[in-house]
Amino acid sequence: MMDKLQRFFALPWWQRGVFVLAWFMLGWMRIAIMTTSFKHLARKLDHHRQPQTLSPLAEEQQRIAWVIGKLVAAAAKYTPWQSLCLAQVLVLQRLLARRGIAGQFYLGVRRGREGADDPTGLAAHAWLQCGPYIVNGAAGHEAFTVVSAFSWGAAHG
Repeated sequence: MMDKLQRFFALPWWQRGVFVLAWFMLGWMRIAIMTTSFKHLARKLDHHRQPQTLSPLAEEQQRIAWVIGKLVAAAAKYTPWQSLCLAQVLVLQRLLARRGIAGQFYLGVRRGREGADDPTGLAAHAWLQCGPYIVNGAAGHEAFTVVSAFSWGAAHG
């Protein structure tokens, strides 16, 4: 436990602030996902049926997007509630948009594995990309078929 606290306090102050803010936003987003329609949650985003070509970001924006993506994923590990991929990308999208960093997130589906808990045999995943890099939800995303993409800022060129 002390090691984790030491690592947290070794972060730059702005990263500690983002981590704490992300933790609280993940709770808010969990409640919002359970009580609100996705259409309402995504109302300020541009919806695309297929992924759009993303415009490159400035090097500093790309670095910040990468760091914030890692901080949101780290905060999700410490919530006492489930903070799955959809909550993470919605929180990350809002944190990036506040900083003027454009991007796109994807919703994908795939057939579930044999013996999966879901009787429909479907699995869903969300991941977020800024420039050429997936900054949250990259693990296993290639196994999913994109059914929708949502962008903000000057994400597509």
